[in-house]
Parts: sequence; C-alpha cells; structure tokens
Amino acid sequence: MHDILIAAILGIVEGATEFLPVSSTGHLIVAGHLLGFVGPVADCFEVFIQLGAILAVVVLYWRRFLNLIPGVAPDAGNPPGFTGWRGILMLLITTAPALVIGAMAHKTIKTYLFSPLTVAIGLAVGAIAILLVEKYKPASRTHTLDDMTYPQVLAVGICQCFAMWPGVSRSASTILGGLLFRMDRRVATEYSFLAAVPVMLAAVSYDLYKNWSILRLDDLELFLVGFATSFVCAAIAVKTFIKLVQRWSLNPYAWYRLAIAPLIFLSMRS
Repeated sequence: MHDILIAAILGIVEGATEFLPVSSTGHLIVAGHLLGFVGPVADCFEVFIQLGAILAVVVLYWRRFLNLIPGVAPDAGNPPGFTGWRGILMLLITTAPALVIGAMAHKTIKTYLFSPLTVAIGLAVGAIAILLVEKYKPASRTHTLDDMTYPQVLAVGICQCFAMWPGVSRSASTILGGLLFRMDRRVATEYSFLAAVPVMLAAVSYDLYKNWSILRLDDLELFLVGFATSFVCAAIAVKTFIKLVQRWSLNPYAWYRLAIAPLIFLSMRS
C-alpha cells in the first residue's frame, strides 16, 4: 500500500477516535501493525498527527480559548467562571498530574505498553469502567463549564493519568472523572476536549523533540497528509460526539470496546 494512502488512513483513525472514549492511541497502534507501518518514523508520525486533532478543538472552541486570555472576557462575577487566570489555573491543575507522571515514566510506557496486547487489555478495562460509572455515578450538580470547581478539575487530571496505558483512552478517563465528581455529561465531555489541548501539546512537543533527528524532508508530504485528515475528522467527530452525549450514555462505546478487545488479542496470536 502506498505510504500516502497509509498516512491518510491513519489520519482518519486519529481524528475520528482522539476525542471519543475508545482510545486513539490504541487504534493507531493496531492500525499501524495491520498496515505494516511501524518503526521510529511511524512512531513519530503517529505523534505528529495528533497536532491536527488538537488544532480542530482550538478552532471549534476558539472563543473559549480566547476568553482564557486575562482581560478579554467580561467580568462574570466572583469567581469569574472558566475564563482568564481562573480558567488557566484550572487547565494547569488538570494537566499537572499527567505531566509529572509522564515525565517520570515516559520511557517505561513507550517500551512496555505500546503493543496490541496491552491495547486489548486497556480497552476491556476501560469498557468495564464506563459501564460501572454510567450505572453508579452520582447526580450531576455542575451544568456549565463556568460552574466547575478546583477539586473537580483536579479529579479529572488525576483520572487522566490512567490514559497513559494505551487502550484506556484519555477521553474516557477524563469524562468519567468529571461524571464521578458531579459534572453533567456535556460539561464533562466539553472539558475533556479543552483539557486535551495542553496535555497533548506538551506530550507531542516532547516526543517530537526527542525524535527530531530521525525526521527527513522526504517525510514532509506524509506528515502533512496525516495532519490534514486528522484535523478534518477530529472536527467532525467532536461536533458529532457532543450532540450524542446529550441524548445517550457512553455505554455503546463500552460495548464497542469489549467487542474489539478480544478481536485484537486473537489477531495478534494468529
């Protein structure tokens, strides 16, 4: 298969799954193995195309990010909601746990956890977590992003750390964290989108810095195709997902995860 077509397929996979509770990293690992696109350049490519997904969220929620600039948003009272310095601090609180643990365990995670088998395990465990949280979550009390509290965003940040196991899903971890700490499903989902930007940007920047020496000018077209398809598919996925979570629970995604986890495991054994 031509490398450009592979880049487009992987860009679609990344964009379509990055913000859904199904694990984009897990899907990329499996898709890369099935397409025979593996190795250092492939690993760097899979990291780079996440920038396309990040950009999609920034474009879709540009007003929210603009209001994080101190002095831009009108004074909404005390506290001023998810704006200005308060909003920035909330994102920092959510991001900090993953940055600390990621910096300490980055090499171990990359060495031992990035395989189809660990993805299958992560998908299954994450699916069970979704079903349990959807059944036993407490009644929601937070119905807008501006009503979020510091303990809530810290809880989301701690839950985000579980996503370092490929297959668990950053989106699933953060949304479930929000639901457990009384955010309604829309607020938990939207904050999951917004909180993804700083932590993903930090992780992608670190990975690219570590692997910059292996990149070649010949790879530019490959990377741009993956970036573009990731951006478009992520924008579509985000807009669609936010509509779906207002009508239905996350249970269908859990059943999907449980269905593909054994298939991944069996395909790697055959």
